[in-house]
Amino acid sequence: MFRTFERDVFPVLGQRPINDIEPSEVLKVLRAVEERGAQDIAKRLRQKISAIFRFAVATDRAKADPAANLKGALKPPPKTRHMAALRAADMPDFLQRLRAFDGEARTGLALELLIHTMTRTNEVRYGRWDEIDGDLWRIPAARMKAGRDHIIPLSRQAKAILERLRALAGASPWIAEGTRGRPMSENTMLFALYRMGYHSRATTHGFRSTASTILNESRLWRADAIERQLAHVPGDSVRSAYNAALYL
Repeated sequence: MFRTFERDVFPVLGQRPINDIEPSEVLKVLRAVEERGAQDIAKRLRQKISAIFRFAVATDRAKADPAANLKGALKPPPKTRHMAALRAADMPDFLQRLRAFDGEARTGLALELLIHTMTRTNEVRYGRWDEIDGDLWRIPAARMKAGRDHIIPLSRQAKAILERLRALAGASPWIAEGTRGRPMSENTMLFALYRMGYHSRATTHGFRSTASTILNESRLWRADAIERQLAHVPGDSVRSAYNAALYL
């Protein structure tokens, strides 16, 4: 968020005395962000600006919070579009097509690994061989959306996929190696789905929804354990640490 302030707030308001800033000036900043189509960022930016002014009021640096009444002036965020996801009944045919994929071998394997581990695309793309620890894949907090370490128990199928990827990787540090020894590019797996005939029918992120549906409907595992493996972690750090050990 500080980079957002550097880009959007400081050039307009950075030199203004805080007690002189008017609501219209704050709104001008927020409107510029909205015009980029970043309504969600504009919403959070207004909240942060308001928090700064509340602190300024509390410390006698300002008389009022000009951002307080701008909530209703902002455009509503776009409705959430759920990622296209296959049903359980679609998976056998999909997996047969995936194994017959005639593109780059490591692309098909990376996509299959993503499905088996219920990970996000970037977690596979930037995965490193030094994160693989026997039967576990330990993804550091710095690479996780929630900012917490994530541990994935590797099934025998996932380990078999990793063995095939390892044979292709050579000296590369990346599990999903792309060109010139770099991680696989952002859209490689998505374009593979298009090539297989799944344009608008499936997305890489949608496989997490498919997995969640299949696992929850099976009633073989507790919902908390499934959420944990999807890296949806409780905010309570003590409970989170306990659950990590319990479910593993």
